[in-house]
Amino acid sequence: MAQPGGEQVQVQIKADEKELVGQFSNLVMFHHNGEEFTLHFIYLFPNVPQGKLVSSVIVSPPHAKRVLRALAENISRYEAQYGPIRDVPEPTPVPNVGFVQ
Repeated sequence: MAQPGGEQVQVQIKADEKELVGQFSNLVMFHHNGEEFTLHFIYLFPNVPQGKLVSSVIVSPPHAKRVLRALAENISRYEAQYGPIRDVPEPTPVPNVGFVQ
């Protein structure tokens, strides 16, 4: 992380084992308003019309744009090393997803 003078500062980040292991998601839903972007990471169960919200992340619009650039840059690096990422051969139907309490 760079300070206004340009010098780098090391940031210490604490994480529990659960966060370090991570969560698998096979669907992401995006919502936005004038103040924020919300990303709902969901796991849809195979062969069952059911899913589970595994995480929600809320970011500011400028941060959402930085995430977009960082993801695009990392996809480019990945493809340079491992080859093109193939899209799903045929369009998959978009599920009708809604949240339940």
